[in-house]
Amino acid sequence: MDSRIDKVRLLDTKPVSPGLFAHFVLRTANREPLKQWYMTVLNARCVFENEYIAFITYDDEHHRVAFVQIPGLKKAPDDSWGLAHVAYTLADLGQLLSTYRRLKAEGIVPVRTINHGPTVSMYYKDPDGNQVELQVDAFDKAGAASYFDTEPFRKNPIGVLFDPDKMAADYEAGVPEANLLRRPAE
Repeated sequence: MDSRIDKVRLLDTKPVSPGLFAHFVLRTANREPLKQWYMTVLNARCVFENEYIAFITYDDEHHRVAFVQIPGLKKAPDDSWGLAHVAYTLADLGQLLSTYRRLKAEGIVPVRTINHGPTVSMYYKDPDGNQVELQVDAFDKAGAASYFDTEPFRKNPIGVLFDPDKMAADYEAGVPEANLLRRPAE
């Protein structure tokens, strides 16, 4: 063993934030349908699987979601606290709408579609009842942050429901993307 000391290092005393959200893990008694659902929704691939655990990814990260098979688990009651949803941002409105159509053709439809103002979002429920939000930003980061200070957002921080089929038809008819991303008046 080399006992040389290369250089003294001091740890930073300032708090740091993570540089990347890496993954989340779901416990389930019904892994295969859950894994298949996420692979379909996220356009992902399985990178490892055995009788206990499976890992999937949709990019160059080694895994983004893992599924742990635990027989006998029960669904949490709807009136219990916990994680409300996880959210994924797509590059633009065209990607969100084409993903909506692809998933709808697979029988996967959103349980809620809402224009929050900073984002246009579609919420889906996986086979275990966990919610996944697919969204697109309506502004750049600064514009989205400043939207939180507007009167419409103060009055209704949740947003306005929209019809995804109409939005997809409007998009294909050439309605400007900025118009489709703009939160409608209530």
